[in-house]
Amino acid sequence: MRQALRDRRTGSLGRSAVGAFFLVTGGVHLGIVVADPEFYRPFADGAFLPFVRDGWADVVMVHPELYGLLLMAGEIVLGVCLLVGGRAARVGWAGVIAFQLLLVLFGWGFLFWVVPALAVLVPLARRDLGRRQRRRS
Repeated sequence: MRQALRDRRTGSLGRSAVGAFFLVTGGVHLGIVVADPEFYRPFADGAFLPFVRDGWADVVMVHPELYGLLLMAGEIVLGVCLLVGGRAARVGWAGVIAFQLLLVLFGWGFLFWVVPALAVLVPLARRDLGRRQRRRS
């Protein structure tokens, strides 16, 4: 019984913390767009795949304000999905995990962020979604 209560709190607290974090990072992108969208220019310089590097320069950096705002919107949607919980949390967890995995396309250096992030996100997601699955049974 105590373990179930602890799992419930950890899953809910973890989901809320990750959701809030994504709301904050969405706000950071708004700040970047307002202050200096050119800040995004070197982001893909370390990408090991040419199409990522070239696509960043040829597509994203043509209208960095638009893509910065789209990134902001995506992060806010994922954060809200996690904060709302329920079925939306499944979308939120899938999105934040996919987001982390996609960061690796921008260079090996992102592994220093992605590996620890996934080491936290995947167990939190499993605990949160597993708890929900157990309640349905």
